[in-house]
Amino acid sequence: MNIENSARLQYKLIEDSDGEFLFQLDQDPAVMRYINGGKKTSRDDIYNIFIPRHNAYKNPAKGWGLWKVTMIENQQDIGWILVRPMDFFSAQPKWHDIELGWRFKQSTWGKGFATEAALQVQQALTKLPENKYFSAIAVPDNNGSIAVMKKLGMDMVKAYTHSDSQLGDLDVVLYRMENHA
Repeated sequence: MNIENSARLQYKLIEDSDGEFLFQLDQDPAVMRYINGGKKTSRDDIYNIFIPRHNAYKNPAKGWGLWKVTMIENQQDIGWILVRPMDFFSAQPKWHDIELGWRFKQSTWGKGFATEAALQVQQALTKLPENKYFSAIAVPDNNGSIAVMKKLGMDMVKAYTHSDSQLGDLDVVLYRMENHA
């Protein structure tokens, strides 16, 4: 799958060679605030946990993976959009419910980049008829991410404790929309 450029951004699937970009993004406590309370990710965790987890669900034909987001104007890498089946790291992945997620440099917040990128990626994924739903989760006080979910057209489904065998439990809100393609 290829994601066409949007007005200000271009997209490319993350490769193992993007480890330093992933590390640098996770060094801002504000970026990590709603992920793990603001703890910076170590290089070891990027290379030994994060990248192997990414490779476990990466499927270029289906568009699954982390899509690096780059500003066209200056070729600055500013964040990523996650695409994978909901509950991928559980005993019962939801193959037709695609999770969208995002992480962006703090310097880009409030400028519409996350919404523009998430919308562009989601629109490309609507062309695959097996994608019946698009979902996203966030901690309840992550107003920025919840605003992106609403701008995508998602509605709140529930609040619950999301469990991940490697990352632990986290209280989140779930938003979802149907694929109307």
